[in-house]
Amino acid sequence: TDTVYGVACLAQDSAAVRSIYSLKGRNGDKPLAICLGDVERLYRYCHVNVPDELLRDLLPGPVTLVLRRSEELNKDLNPFTSLVGVRIPNHPFMRDLARACSGPLALTSANISSRGSTLTVSEFQELWPQLSLVIDGGPIGDIQSPECRLGSTVVDLSVAGKFSIIRPGCALTPTVEILRQKYGLEPESS
Repeated sequence: TDTVYGVACLAQDSAAVRSIYSLKGRNGDKPLAICLGDVERLYRYCHVNVPDELLRDLLPGPVTLVLRRSEELNKDLNPFTSLVGVRIPNHPFMRDLARACSGPLALTSANISSRGSTLTVSEFQELWPQLSLVIDGGPIGDIQSPECRLGSTVVDLSVAGKFSIIRPGCALTPTVEILRQKYGLEPESS
């Protein structure tokens, strides 16, 4: 993606979703994001309560927006929550791939859960035997920089007029500036 290497499958395919959880070595309590090629497709899979312009100010980019999921989304994908994270990476290959698929991709980082994010394909080679295809897009960012491994900034926009940061990620400051200054959203108090 535009942040770290990822593993993806068709989000509407329940067996494929289960395979990703198995591959990652994690239980189903940690949600998978969906990946789309364009903002317009987001409305089919999410209930959006923010202006379209806000979506377009943050997407495509290194941000995951958490919204209420629609009934269109596979019920086996994150069945324990009414929310879903949406990613539209600012990466031509990933956007073209997502556009070519009939539905959203389920997307997560290409690593074993609790291990560091990967910036080269060789860093997740222990997963290769379990993958149908590995695409080497070269190194992502500066592999020596810890900041490059932060992944996307994850922001919950499911409550009208508010936002909460779930994971600071690599785009925290510009994301918060857009949400607060341009759209007047307030941080949700914990």
